[in-house]
Amino acid sequence: MTTIKAAVCHAFGQPLTIETVHLRAPAQNEVEVKLDACAICHSDLTFIDGGWGGTLPAVYGHEAAGRITALGAGTSGYAIGDTVIVTLVASCGHCAHCAAGEPVHCATPPSQAAALTLADGSALTQGMAVAGFAERVVVDQSQIAKVPATMPLDAASLLACGVITGLGAAVNTAKVRPGQVVVVIGAGGVGLNAIQGARISGAARIIAVDTNPAKLEAAREFGATDGVLAMQAEPWAEATRLAGRGADHVFVTVGATKAYDDAPNYLGPHGKLYMVGMPHSGAQASYIPVNLAYYGQGMAGTRMGDVVLPRDIPWLCDLYAQGRLKLDELISKRWSLEQINEAIANTRSGAARRNVIVF
Repeated sequence: MTTIKAAVCHAFGQPLTIETVHLRAPAQNEVEVKLDACAICHSDLTFIDGGWGGTLPAVYGHEAAGRITALGAGTSGYAIGDTVIVTLVASCGHCAHCAAGEPVHCATPPSQAAALTLADGSALTQGMAVAGFAERVVVDQSQIAKVPATMPLDAASLLACGVITGLGAAVNTAKVRPGQVVVVIGAGGVGLNAIQGARISGAARIIAVDTNPAKLEAAREFGATDGVLAMQAEPWAEATRLAGRGADHVFVTVGATKAYDDAPNYLGPHGKLYMVGMPHSGAQASYIPVNLAYYGQGMAGTRMGDVVLPRDIPWLCDLYAQGRLKLDELISKRWSLEQINEAIANTRSGAARRNVIVF
């Protein structure tokens, strides 16, 4: 057992506590990673608030990067000292979904014995199969991907969720094509990456929609051609005016049901709505089905940007090295583990693109 510090959630909606906990050694097909950084995602906040349920006490955090410090039996392709990102995507590699290149929907993800225990030996849940708000993690080898040793690991950590979720929704799920019109509702961390994905894919118009004028201005740095304030009456009419037609693709990157209610109004004929942001369990949105039927429109979910780690992470690292993918600009502030509750409060305020815990 290794002794580490971690931010533990004992009660939903309450501050995390920094505690000394125990981490077991990696077992079959597992690796231990000493973390350099773990970003704070809104999904972490939803779990901390109890919005999706879960077993407590738990350690959350799932957008991480660090260096491999130990290898379990059966691992291959990795060595101690390798710099890697750590994600929640655990896949078996041989079920029907994995064979079809859809590891995020793996039907038989690797089972994992509890890796964490509290100081008294009692159970501690490894939130989202990562538990990145801790100095080290033990995860299945399918959950990691190499990044260049020269790459800053605070920037690399963003590839583990926020970047692949937003950018992947545009590139992998929607397959945005040159000349198309894209609307991105929500210009936060995930939304900015959906904008980057649309830009990289060659979209003709990329319209950011948000309630915050400062965020709309920031969206232009990442590739948005236009910005629309969501509070105005019928903002979709303004978006249509700017583009000259309805959108081919609309991405909802926030978890607000109001955004989902409004989103179909931005679509043009044969346009498609992509559900990226995740509301709390039980939240409901409404739409007018006859409109979707008449105009041949569609709706689809997208999980983790339909990422395939061995395919997508090297490509994204190369884009970053070329200066074509903005990562450093996504980091609002770096915080220590002891400051995690302050960092969470700052994230809740909506002011941050991404706050990163650095170890």
